[in-house]
Amino acid sequence: MDPLTHTATGLFLSRAGLNRWTPCAAPILMLAANAPDIDIVTLSGGPLNYLHYHRHLTHSLVAMPVMAILTVVLVRAVSRRRVPWVGAFLAALIAVASHLLLDFTNVYGIRLLLPFSSQWLRLDLTGLFDLWIWAAFLLGFAGPALSRLVSAEISSGKVRPRYYGRGWALFALLFVLLYDGGRAVLHARAVATLDSRLYQGEIPLRVLAVPGFNPLQWRGVVETRAFYQVSDIDLTGDFNPEHGTILYKPAADPAIDAARRTRTFQRFLEFNQFPLWKVTAADQPEGARRVDLFDLRFATPPQPGFMTEALVNARGQVLETSLTMGRNKAYQLPH
Repeated sequence: MDPLTHTATGLFLSRAGLNRWTPCAAPILMLAANAPDIDIVTLSGGPLNYLHYHRHLTHSLVAMPVMAILTVVLVRAVSRRRVPWVGAFLAALIAVASHLLLDFTNVYGIRLLLPFSSQWLRLDLTGLFDLWIWAAFLLGFAGPALSRLVSAEISSGKVRPRYYGRGWALFALLFVLLYDGGRAVLHARAVATLDSRLYQGEIPLRVLAVPGFNPLQWRGVVETRAFYQVSDIDLTGDFNPEHGTILYKPAADPAIDAARRTRTFQRFLEFNQFPLWKVTAADQPEGARRVDLFDLRFATPPQPGFMTEALVNARGQVLETSLTMGRNKAYQLPH
């Protein structure tokens, strides 16, 4: 998920009761809820390096205690306050766990079992940004001020800091649990709908339901032996498997083999869960071909956005490679 969601989760965990475990609970929990994303420093090594190390070891189970203790050490050093280690560490550990759980719910995925397994794990329930969660968190943040909500404990007309906004914080956290639970049910329905049909007479090998803004509407990706089909699914209506975009898999091609051997494509294939290859003729040089590799979770040939490209000459040599992250973020890379 995005940093705003993680930060708000840390704040609400503090207000919901973890502020009783330790002084400086709010900064500890907000920092710990973002600590796994310290891997952003790998961007200094270039976008390909970041793609490889993003949601890497810092997002694993074995790194959770390390992320938690580093947060406590940082807050103690900056605040110069005596912070009890046990309570602060346990609170920070919960905040780090909240980060991993939120990232696990979305379509990007997480490598939770590193260094023992590099398998990407994901639930495909939410996107990287979710406006419904943002709305609930905004209400949870603004609620105490807007409605002058206070806890049952009032002293001298002032709210005791430990209890400020607890009800709204619990509401926000409970909303996320119920929301993701509801999305899990709807996701299962979307997957079952996709998996129970034939496509051009082909049986699905595997299916994917990509979340969108509306929990009742999903983008379906079906892989068969010969092609992928991308279709929109509306759970309030009937699904017609004949309505969708067919994306044929290319035949074996030396240009694809050449691109696959490059570091750029190897790194992208480690991340790519639904790879679609496309080979087209290039304008220059003569006889050259362009090889595109898409991850159908995020991009298609009609709507590119997250993909790698290679220019392969007539002799099968790769002249250049690039990684595109977003519509206007293409990076030329050494191959």
